[in-house]
Amino acid sequence: MPDFRREEQSASAEAKAKDDVGSGDDKPAQAERRRFPRSSTTIGEEQRQQIPALKPLLFSTRDLEPRAQFAAWQAYIAPLIDIRLPDNISTEAGFLAEHVAWNLGGILITQQSTPPHSYLRSQAKVKTNLVDHWHISVLHSGRTWTEVDGLVSEGEPGKVELRSLGHPFRGRSTEAKTLSLILPRTLLSDAPASTDVKNNVALSGTLTKLLIEYLDIIESNLVNFAAADLPHVVQTLRDMILASVSSWAAQSAGTEQHSILTLTERIRRFVENNLTSDDLTVDRICRELGISRTKLYQVFEQEGGVHHYIQRRRLLSAHAALSDPANREQIVDIAFTIGFSSAAHFSRAFSKEFGYSPREARNLSSPHYSGQVQPPMPVDGTQSFETWLRMLGHNR
Repeated sequence: MPDFRREEQSASAEAKAKDDVGSGDDKPAQAERRRFPRSSTTIGEEQRQQIPALKPLLFSTRDLEPRAQFAAWQAYIAPLIDIRLPDNISTEAGFLAEHVAWNLGGILITQQSTPPHSYLRSQAKVKTNLVDHWHISVLHSGRTWTEVDGLVSEGEPGKVELRSLGHPFRGRSTEAKTLSLILPRTLLSDAPASTDVKNNVALSGTLTKLLIEYLDIIESNLVNFAAADLPHVVQTLRDMILASVSSWAAQSAGTEQHSILTLTERIRRFVENNLTSDDLTVDRICRELGISRTKLYQVFEQEGGVHHYIQRRRLLSAHAALSDPANREQIVDIAFTIGFSSAAHFSRAFSKEFGYSPREARNLSSPHYSGQVQPPMPVDGTQSFETWLRMLGHNR
């Protein structure tokens, strides 16, 4: 009968001998692999990059008495447009409207739901308002009709409407849900395709469809975007808008009215890009853009003349700088930067234009234009939709 105990002892001894040979001095021992914890700083940075960056401004008439709803909505939307109810609708019936605004830094995005109404951005509001941006809207439901200088643009789902807030317009809307973009004029002015941007048009086509699909993706991710995402989102949106505009322009035949509007936008862009130049004169504008003085004066007749328009744009730029809490430049330095050669002249012109001094404008809660309805402030009291509009393009 085999001696299993002896065999087990023998096998154990052989195994031990092999281990001793394998661990001899002629073969260096494998260094122990030490695992160090990841830097807490790196982890913290990664976590911060993933924190949602956007906090929306919310406004709704839902919790108000029906008869107070329309007046509240009028006040909130007043920085953009004046609105009226249809003739057969009373304010007693209520006006259930909602508005959500998101500030991406270079672009504002708004989500809006409204009953039927008519709207107007008058010449008086254009002259006394602190915004001169592009407004782009996409209807999820409903229809709109907007008129500029006798030319009517019809908006409906599947189209992208584009118009300038620096030009009067009026129109009407059915019950509608709308996604809107508000872009500073300069965002579209420094690309070759910007010459195709025209006022009050309804874009359509394959590239417009792709733009709408991308906007749908953005809308569904607004609550998730981190701060690092925002510059890429803004840049991609800008490029897709310009591509859609260029495609539309290539397929559209220009009318005389559109040619005049295009010339107006060309002049506006030139002025905006040269606000700080001390050589921004009528002669230079005519020379650079290849137009006559008569045509230039005709284009800006309703603006109070070319000189008044240039000065107003400079004053608006100064107002935005003074209202920016992060900008602590001396007032006189801001005046010289935007093209004023005299601090006293700047102060007088500023006070005449806005009704308060440059020093008072340092406070974001400075007085508004007389007669302008003041919108309600958000709960925290630090920001408002009007402030976002006013600062857009100046605080990036």
